[in-house]
Amino acid sequence: MASSTKVQVLVAFLVASLAAQAAALPLSSKRQSISALTQAEVATFTPYTHYASAGYCKPAATLAWNCGANCEANPSFIPVASGGDSVVTQFWFVGYDPTLGEVIVSHQGTDPDEILPLLEDADIILEALDSSLFPGVNSEVHVHSGFAGSQSRSASGVLAAVQTALSKFGASKITVTGHSLGAAIGLIDSVFLHLHFPTAAIRFVGYGLPRVGNQEFANYVDSLPIAVSHINNMEDLVPILPGRFLGFHHPSGEIHIQDSGVWLSCPGQDNTSDECIVGDVPNIFEGDTSFHDGPYNGVEMGC
Repeated sequence: MASSTKVQVLVAFLVASLAAQAAALPLSSKRQSISALTQAEVATFTPYTHYASAGYCKPAATLAWNCGANCEANPSFIPVASGGDSVVTQFWFVGYDPTLGEVIVSHQGTDPDEILPLLEDADIILEALDSSLFPGVNSEVHVHSGFAGSQSRSASGVLAAVQTALSKFGASKITVTGHSLGAAIGLIDSVFLHLHFPTAAIRFVGYGLPRVGNQEFANYVDSLPIAVSHINNMEDLVPILPGRFLGFHHPSGEIHIQDSGVWLSCPGQDNTSDECIVGDVPNIFEGDTSFHDGPYNGVEMGC
């Protein structure tokens, strides 16, 4: 990624986050046990890491499943549909992994070669979820308008492809993944898919996830039967943005990769321990986007 470009864009509208990061979680959240994942547990994320990385590949390549190392890492994957143009709509693909027994949904992350996704990252207006896509969700649940717009542009295609995959393969599990902007779209997509397939077991695995919505959104995600994991790498700047002082909050499910390479499970929302991202990167001046693309257990994001 072009880290200098991203830093300039993000710092321009979030410089005030320095003061915001001083706000702490309730002590009860901080006291919860932070635990290290075993190497075997870390390895279970690797297929999803490659699927998230493959999200950067062009739709023709993911539909043919000939996208190079990321496709080769999951050789049994059966693609169902792909789309997007990386300008107005981020790339996406849907298919079935018979080894995992899951329908996979992946969204492209932020591509610095295309300016519109970066502008969406800088669009920090919070808005209610579209009731036509998210029926019955409380109007107090708000998300980043740029992320919501990105998700809405691929929503119908993803929904149809997931329906096809569930029916064709008799599947009952859906995992949504993505990196950066793709992770933000994916988290919203996880809620969207839960509402439309309420009996499916849905999992979200995101990498370098920025904050997506307000406190009500974070609480709503935590209340749903969605297994959430959002993995951030060392001192990556992106996961502490947009700032909490702007009303943005992460849901639970953080996994923070230490400088040593150890993966730690950080309980609660925006855990302020210095072993977790909020404490490790307390302000934008201590973050570094060179960590954003990885490595995530040896995998660098990108096609």
